[in-house]
Amino acid sequence: MTTADIYIHNTNTGKKERFVPQTPDKVTMYVCGPTVYNRIHFGNARPAVIFDTFFRVLQTQFKDVVYARNITDIDDKINNAAAEEGVPIKVIADRYSKAYQDDIEALHNLPPTLEPRATEHIDEIISIITRLIERGHAYAADGHVLFHVPSMKDYGDLSNRNTEDMIAGARVEVASYKKDPMDFVLWKPSTGDLPGWESPWGFGRPGWHIECTAMINKHMGETVDIHGGGTDLVFPHHENEQAQGRCSHDHDVEYVRYWMHNNMMNINGEKMSKSLGNFVTVEELLAKHPGELLRFALLGAHYRSVLNFSDDLQAQARMALDKFYTALQETAHVEAQQPADISETAVFKALADDMNTPEALAAMHQLATALFKAEDEAEIARLKGEFLASGKLLGLFNHEPEDWFKLVGKGADAMAEDEILAMIEARAEAKKAKDFAKADGIRQTMLDRGVEIQDTREGTRWRYIH
Repeated sequence: MTTADIYIHNTNTGKKERFVPQTPDKVTMYVCGPTVYNRIHFGNARPAVIFDTFFRVLQTQFKDVVYARNITDIDDKINNAAAEEGVPIKVIADRYSKAYQDDIEALHNLPPTLEPRATEHIDEIISIITRLIERGHAYAADGHVLFHVPSMKDYGDLSNRNTEDMIAGARVEVASYKKDPMDFVLWKPSTGDLPGWESPWGFGRPGWHIECTAMINKHMGETVDIHGGGTDLVFPHHENEQAQGRCSHDHDVEYVRYWMHNNMMNINGEKMSKSLGNFVTVEELLAKHPGELLRFALLGAHYRSVLNFSDDLQAQARMALDKFYTALQETAHVEAQQPADISETAVFKALADDMNTPEALAAMHQLATALFKAEDEAEIARLKGEFLASGKLLGLFNHEPEDWFKLVGKGADAMAEDEILAMIEARAEAKKAKDFAKADGIRQTMLDRGVEIQDTREGTRWRYIH
């Protein structure tokens, strides 16, 4: 099969490059997932939605797309949470892994192909550390094993930083057992109630960076096509991952072919933080908004730009999705004609150009407008097919139109569905008795209470409005 051109901005080169997988018709993509010690904040949802959308794009062009999104289930934050509750770390990790999966599913993300856990790869971690020591890139000291940064001549290439910047950025601890301030931990001792495993260097646990390298090597081989994550991970996490991945082999290894990094998120123009009181979890937002609205908002800015999540952005997402679902509702009588080649659509072309989601959403608006204006049924069928297929690429249209309008905007003080149906029935009775003043009064009362009704050939529809 002939594949369309897909372009990625490669962090490693700082350039937009045409994507070519190492194996024809197969793609491997690894994205750093959560550290599971609490509910995720909304910023954590951005890479999940971005790379899920890219996963959908890749699946249209390649027969085999292996998408791994890991779970970090051993970490000091997890240890602390477990200690506070007096439970094993697995209890905390399992609880918040499930919470993460529920939150991400509610944002209409597809399940990844693989969801490896760090604690399931201890043997692989020990094996990689052993190889690094044998090759002169790591050393054991005081129960720790550290990667010796000066042993790798081009360390720092990914983040393009000098030594002084890297020391500051890594907030390194210049411990007595370190040969160099930049050396980072591969294995550390566990004492007391801390979790750990037996190793050639004593009872201990892995450092953070080595976990991802081990999971990639086991499930995807020496080289992964695409590695994604937030810009906050470029250094030190991804720089250190790359160092381990390249230095643990006898031959020169290209650890990652294309690095992709999404930018951060602000809330109402400010960086999200607990101290500012604007820290918000996905769970809290889902209690107020449909997941599809939140997904749309997350796609509203280019993934390499800072996303400002605000009330205005949520309102814009609501209006856009209302427009899209109205277009589908008004063309319900016409069967959609699937596009012959999704790669020829405007939405695909935008997403294939380094995941330009703002341009893709603009193309969706143009399709919706064209649907409203179209009169010929063949043209409506063609436009509707392209509209639905393009929406699926973006992870949209997870509801029937009528269900969407009953779902969106429903607050705690909204009219209950039973009351709405009773008033619609009362209005129908008034119209039957030719008491049109009463019928109009019922319509206005419902409108005042945030419910709009529409008389159609199929009967009376209703929906919550702004």
